[in-house]
Amino acid sequence: MFMADSRRTAARFDLGQLNHHILGRRETLSVPGPQWFLVLDGTAYLETAGGSTPLAVGDAAWVDARTAFAIASDEGAKLAIGDLRVVVATQPVPSPLLVRGFADRHAGVADLVRGCPLDGVCRATVFADGYGTLIGAAMTDSWQQDQGPVPEAGDPLVTRVLEAVVADPANKWSVESLAGLVHLSRSALSARFQKALGRSPVRMLREVRMGEARRLLSDPLLPVEAVAARCGYGSIAAFSRAFAADHGSSPQSWRSHALHDDPGTAKPAEPTRLQDGRRTAKPIPLSAAQTAPTVSAAATP
Repeated sequence: MFMADSRRTAARFDLGQLNHHILGRRETLSVPGPQWFLVLDGTAYLETAGGSTPLAVGDAAWVDARTAFAIASDEGAKLAIGDLRVVVATQPVPSPLLVRGFADRHAGVADLVRGCPLDGVCRATVFADGYGTLIGAAMTDSWQQDQGPVPEAGDPLVTRVLEAVVADPANKWSVESLAGLVHLSRSALSARFQKALGRSPVRMLREVRMGEARRLLSDPLLPVEAVAARCGYGSIAAFSRAFAADHGSSPQSWRSHALHDDPGTAKPAEPTRLQDGRRTAKPIPLSAAQTAPTVSAAATP
């Protein structure tokens, strides 16, 4: 269900940080994406350019790094918040992605989230290797069920390229070399990727490499130079630029935070007051939500 081909590469997500956050009355929380939210108590609102959509207790939502958003509450709410990231996509994943009644539909996952935020006991590597994919798979599964039947077979040529990148992220891949694997032109490969996965080959390559980078950076004994090389970057400078563009911090800073800080006490961006009266834009049609337009990115994946 979560695989482009059930015998081959599975979709993967990871989660490097999970916090419980109390959102006060008339407060708005605005933090960089990607982010996943589960409403533990109260009522919150997911606000994007499309409008304001209420989230009740047990509802979950995910937004990617390209979607501008905020989470707000009139009377206060308690949220579980995690930086859920796509590592390997095997199908289009819309942003925002909303699952009503997530806590009831995936009670075991919700119990884990309620009881074990990352707090120094639950190590980042445990979440990256297990909890992220568990949550991502549950979100994707529910979304697929809500959408109705979907085609079972993915694009075999896209699958072949994806498998090659996952198997060897250190390779000096380019769009030309990826297209050459399946005897397609650059434009033909890009069109097939967009149709099959909702993302470009360059974005897919960046996601796979960044997922591998986060996994390797969790080893404090591995030099950053080695991490860069194993992720296909010829220099620390190129790797640092790509990593910072994706994470908002350098590899060294990310490693320090993941291994030494206590994410359970990490403070999200300072909440801001809402103006009196909530805007009443039409709720986002999340059942048919589309990923926000891609913005220009650095040429190196």
